[in-house]
Amino acid sequence: MNTLSYKTVSANKKTVNKQWVVVDAEGEILGRLSTKIAMIIRGKNKPEFTPNVDCGDNVIVINADKVKLTGNKFSDKTYVSYTGYPGGQRFISPKELMAKHPTRVIEKAVRGMLPKNRLGKALFGNLHVYAGATHPHEAQSPKAI
Repeated sequence: MNTLSYKTVSANKKTVNKQWVVVDAEGEILGRLSTKIAMIIRGKNKPEFTPNVDCGDNVIVINADKVKLTGNKFSDKTYVSYTGYPGGQRFISPKELMAKHPTRVIEKAVRGMLPKNRLGKALFGNLHVYAGATHPHEAQSPKAI
């Protein structure tokens, strides 16, 4: 039997083939969209996935201000942050966050689905979210999903 035909291939920084992908968030449900984005950023949709390497694609999300939340989550869900000072715990709903920074709702959802380590922070840099339908990454010739 030829044992060289079924060796496990581990990707590394030099052998990874990274591409650019555009995702349109208009009318999509936040959680379902975020899981797909997190899988693409992590590289789990590729056969050469390696857990300790950034082998995912760069993702551009457009129309982030038109994403939907089901049920009463738009007003009832709360994001918690802490300033570092006593009594500095802050709460904000997705409705208020969409009014101020429409891109952060998707960013928070995807960041929560990535690993909580150095690799996760590096992977988060591969996400580019824009509120409108245009983006400045036309030179990378991204493919639409």
